Amino acid sequence: MLLMSTKQEWFGNIRGDILSGIVVALALIPEAIAFSIIAGVDPKVGLYASFCIAVVIAIVGGRAGMISAATGSMALLMVTLVKDYGLQYLLATTILTGVLQIVAGYLKLGSLMSFVSRTVVIGFVNALAILIFMAQLPELVNVTWHVYALTAAGLGIIYLFPYIPKLGSLIPSPLVTIVVLTGITFLYGIDVRTVGDMGALPDTLPIFLWPEVPLNLETLTIIFPYAAALAAVGLLESLMTATIVDDMTDTDSDKNRECKGQGIANIASGCIGGMAGCAMIGQSVINVKSGGRGRLSTMIAGVLLLIMVVFLSDMISIIPMAALVAVMIMVSISTFNWESIPGLKTLPLSTNIVMLTTVIVVVWTHNLALGVFTGVLLASLFFANKISHFMYCEKSYEETSSTRVYKFIGQIFFNSADRFADTFDYKENVKNIIIDVGRAHFWDISAVYALDKAVIKLRKMGKDVEVVGKNRATQTIIDRFGIHDKPAEIEKVMGGH
Repeated sequence: MLLMSTKQEWFGNIRGDILSGIVVALALIPEAIAFSIIAGVDPKVGLYASFCIAVVIAIVGGRAGMISAATGSMALLMVTLVKDYGLQYLLATTILTGVLQIVAGYLKLGSLMSFVSRTVVIGFVNALAILIFMAQLPELVNVTWHVYALTAAGLGIIYLFPYIPKLGSLIPSPLVTIVVLTGITFLYGIDVRTVGDMGALPDTLPIFLWPEVPLNLETLTIIFPYAAALAAVGLLESLMTATIVDDMTDTDSDKNRECKGQGIANIASGCIGGMAGCAMIGQSVINVKSGGRGRLSTMIAGVLLLIMVVFLSDMISIIPMAALVAVMIMVSISTFNWESIPGLKTLPLSTNIVMLTTVIVVVWTHNLALGVFTGVLLASLFFANKISHFMYCEKSYEETSSTRVYKFIGQIFFNSADRFADTFDYKENVKNIIIDVGRAHFWDISAVYALDKAVIKLRKMGKDVEVVGKNRATQTIIDRFGIHDKPAEIEKVMGGH
């Protein structure tokens, strides 16, 4: 069974994976160079990282067909470290980032993705689509008309080529776009910005490099805060991308294995002179849209990237940036969840607020982690507020025994605890009180505290109080943290000796 699934993941879609891998490799080159420039390091640091991370994650990752490499979000976190301490400390930080991510995998932190609501994922996707589009704008400002013509032609090829009978379904249209536009600019000598203008491509293969930093506590105090931030952002972006690719391909992935895989890939990257990276939503979408589904597509992308930049740099350097801009604009359009726009009219206000806030925070700060954390926090608050309204109380009175019965229904937790305590009429002239929680559930210490507060206050008023109907979970939390039936604990709280 394991052998069959492994064979399917690697060789179940050979033609599609090879062709899509070529497209992704070509699209990775300018991005890896650009992210190196952002981080303040030589272009080869980003290119070596992209090669290494893609190859390693193809083998050990938890999501087949997902592309991982050097990314902009990670590069932004490295700027200060590189400026203050230099490349060697960045390599040490990259290795520590990988170690922390492996630890996160063994702690099963990948399971935390279940706390990220669908609304936050949509907001994250839309924000990334906007950021991908915005990243192309510098290539479209203060340029000649040729760039606009080439970009428009590229988009035309991307969207129209698939309609050509037979051929359209055989070759990915982004690959056709890159080849055709490169041919046109070369044959007609059109003077436009090319990949070669982005920075010098490396001319040697990477070698094993252990970071030249002192192995002491001082080094750890320098690199640990950066490594922790890189590990968190890298895992968050990777797990979000895995969720999106899961949806696009209608398949599942192992999120905890992905955490460990990202860690192993980053350790390997740091040991060959590369920077830390993570999954790339843009490249992953290119891969899936170009027909890539298996691990082979990620492996091909990484290996071809290295071969092209080291051995075919003369050919690669003449690719016009307009061709890659057209591909990335296609990615932006494909990534954006267009159904979310009409959804603004039909979905609940709280859902729209969570989605729009996630988009605004990510786009405004360029910090994907901050946007997702904000979205999750808002979604949690809205959810807590919503279910707190599901708690209500049915009151009844038995005259023969002078008993008031409070029958609670719903969820009692920090947001509904005060309403629970305020339900009781503490001054009512009755002898007995029954608090029936058979159809209620106590979730946290705030709920238990509210029960203690109510019972103790009622007993101080001379009433006989009995709590009935507790389910097993409620009984457990009340036994552990409640004090209303523990005279010694009550004595301590009241200041007795």
